[in-house]
Amino acid sequence: MAEISGCNGNHEVVLNVNGETSHPPPPTSSAPKRKDSDLGFSVPFIQKLMAEVLGTYFLIFAGCAAVVVNVNNEKVVSLPGISMVWGLAVMVLVYSLGHISGAHFNPAVTIAFATCKRFPLKQVPAYVFAQVIGSTLAAGTLRLLFSGPHDVFAGTSPQGSDLQAFGIEFIITFYLMFIISGVATDNRAIGELAGLAIGATVLINVMFAGPITGASMNPARSLGPAIVSNHYKGIWIYLMSPTLGAVSGAWVYNMVRYTDKPLREITKSASFLKSPRNSG
Repeated sequence: MAEISGCNGNHEVVLNVNGETSHPPPPTSSAPKRKDSDLGFSVPFIQKLMAEVLGTYFLIFAGCAAVVVNVNNEKVVSLPGISMVWGLAVMVLVYSLGHISGAHFNPAVTIAFATCKRFPLKQVPAYVFAQVIGSTLAAGTLRLLFSGPHDVFAGTSPQGSDLQAFGIEFIITFYLMFIISGVATDNRAIGELAGLAIGATVLINVMFAGPITGASMNPARSLGPAIVSNHYKGIWIYLMSPTLGAVSGAWVYNMVRYTDKPLREITKSASFLKSPRNSG
């Protein structure tokens, strides 16, 4: 759900075999090299989209399966169990696919990164489409596996007023995106703990917001099951509120961030960390 590594570049390996006649290197092309983000639907970009489809699929399948099994089996999973499934699923997927696609799995996260110029704006539609496809396929799989008299809606719907649901979804998604921005985009943070911190944040949010709104924090998480079950009650809340919350969380962290420089560089150049006796 967060960009924990930069885009992988293309690496060329040149083998020099002793004994062979050396040839002059080919002339360098005058055309400027294009970045991965400028290649359109290149192979690396298609791989990223595949990672987003698969990552979103496994995330929604695991989390929603916990909900369905809990309803069908006399609450055997329980709310803490459902929260752990969501949190652990996010954690392992961030570590598994973060270096390929950035592990967004969430249109709100993708849009928030784009508004902060941390993700190419023209790639947003393709990412969002991939995420919705993955969520819809996961919901469809669950519908096939658990169809019958115990058919359960695995999506989200407000249990209280729409205003209450909108406010809660905004706050928990703001919180999630604030954490993502801190651990996954700030080079002063410990990047190796990004997956753990993000997964723990999802776990906390589901624990207290799950009974009220379903703790979506993700438009794709709500839209996929809604499409499969043709159940659109309050869907506008889950499309708008998480997106606004994520954008707000990313921008507020950028205001708090102060700088992108490592801490050791800040202490040399930034006055607010220097003691009065060292300044001047």
